[in-house]
Amino acid sequence: MTGQPRQGAEDRDFLAELHAQIGGRLAQQGHRYTSGRQELVETLVLTGQPMTLPDIVEAHPKLAQSSAYRNLDILVRCGVIRRINAGGDHAYFELAEPLLGHHHHLICISCGSIEDIHFDSEIERLVDESLNEISARTGFTPTTHSLDLHGHCADC
Repeated sequence: MTGQPRQGAEDRDFLAELHAQIGGRLAQQGHRYTSGRQELVETLVLTGQPMTLPDIVEAHPKLAQSSAYRNLDILVRCGVIRRINAGGDHAYFELAEPLLGHHHHLICISCGSIEDIHFDSEIERLVDESLNEISARTGFTPTTHSLDLHGHCADC
């Protein structure tokens, strides 16, 4: 789904199911799934890529930056949206893994672009095994992992 804008009847069904799932998650944590929060989620889904707060407000001008920031904070704390720190002036936001699917990122330290990458199942299995071995040696109990590779994109 990432990197591909969504459209069409199938995607309306996807959005309806996604909104129901997010609404339930927020309700469990004592929050309402307001229209402003729904618009934030839809903006991220429809663009299909991580976005900064200024990008979100530009893509959806009816969203006030201050309320968008407060809503993003709540959605991050509830595990609906993930904040990606790319090292620039702004953090990026995307749907969290339980909603978007497991993936990693290539982050350009020059221009700030972020590209989603997916490992094949064998590589993901090897990464999981290696991280679990490292964790076991230190008594750490991992719940998930994410790999963000920082470097320079082909354009930079």
